[in-house]
Amino acid sequence: MNTFELDKTYIAGTYKRFPVEIVSGRGSLVKDVNGKEYIDMGSGIAVTSFGVADEEWIAAVEKQIHSVQHMSNLYYTAPCAKLAEALCRKTGMAKVFFSNSGAEANECAIKAARKWAAENKGPACSTVVTLENSFHGRTLTTLAATGQEHYHELYQPLTPGFASFPAGDLDALKKLCAGGTVAAVLIECVQGEGGVVALDPGFARELEAFLKEQNILLMVDEVQTGNGRTGALYAYMHYGLHPDVVSTAKGLAGGLPMGATLLSEKLKDVFSYGDHGSTFGGNPVAAAAALSVVSRLTDAFLAEVTRKSELLRGQLEGAPGIEELTGLGLMIGIRTVRPAAEVVADCMADGVLCLTAKDKVRLLPALNIPDELLTRAAKVIRKAAAG
Repeated sequence: MNTFELDKTYIAGTYKRFPVEIVSGRGSLVKDVNGKEYIDMGSGIAVTSFGVADEEWIAAVEKQIHSVQHMSNLYYTAPCAKLAEALCRKTGMAKVFFSNSGAEANECAIKAARKWAAENKGPACSTVVTLENSFHGRTLTTLAATGQEHYHELYQPLTPGFASFPAGDLDALKKLCAGGTVAAVLIECVQGEGGVVALDPGFARELEAFLKEQNILLMVDEVQTGNGRTGALYAYMHYGLHPDVVSTAKGLAGGLPMGATLLSEKLKDVFSYGDHGSTFGGNPVAAAAALSVVSRLTDAFLAEVTRKSELLRGQLEGAPGIEELTGLGLMIGIRTVRPAAEVVADCMADGVLCLTAKDKVRLLPALNIPDELLTRAAKVIRKAAAG
């Protein structure tokens, strides 16, 4: 059997895969089993931050593999400790818990919020509030946190203790908080799976001020938006926010599974021995990979991400068949006249791999994608959008 047949026979049918088998690549160019080359404008859904087979990333991973590939968290390993230091120094946060995915990072954030609130405000204070149209993961708890009802339908009963309100409607949040049971509010500064919708800066500031006044935690989900994706190290930095907890994953380790939950000074001691754990969290190979990524996310590099975003937007804005561009940095949503799925299919036929989010075409290219490839990809996208 070929790969398609093996997949259909032996892998659970949870993915509606494109009929393409990718076998190799370098940077932002990948090849399928037939030798056809594509410009990768999705980077594994914002994961391969520096593209495919990045030499510096490979060197970091190979060096660690030849030392020790895994060690229990009962022992110390340098990559884990050094990565935590780097994240704290770059963000001003105080402590980090490492896991393996965005959902796990959000689970940790929720646990931290509930434990802190129980100890500081009483056990009845346990509700975590999110925004409608949000997405926070696929575990039962992070599905419950996700503010999209269609994700809830198949898996009742979900974990209790969650509520959602529309972005921009601070009065709705105030009503939810009136009973004194809200421990934290968890937001995405750009709702990725929700259609690449950026939060209004004025609302974000009003939200933070209200939460500070009420001693309610502000938590920011940076799973997709983080690690340079929006042109800042983390998207909340665009908004001038000071979160109590930040969760991240995807692009953190550049292609290896890693999640991180960053805790502010206020919550740095919320967990004690045995309160939480992860077998693979902080794995030395994944941590070495993440150090390779994080060390390159300098101010100068992030300015380049913003410049590339402006270059790409300039080539798409107002083109025939394109109605609207949304998002931040190299996290771009394109509302097209034609159905997004048709645009993506035509782009693929012409050698450009794009994604969708709700009713939009979604672009998440590698942060270091060359200008020439951006220009070529934009030309293909414009053609597909115009039909």
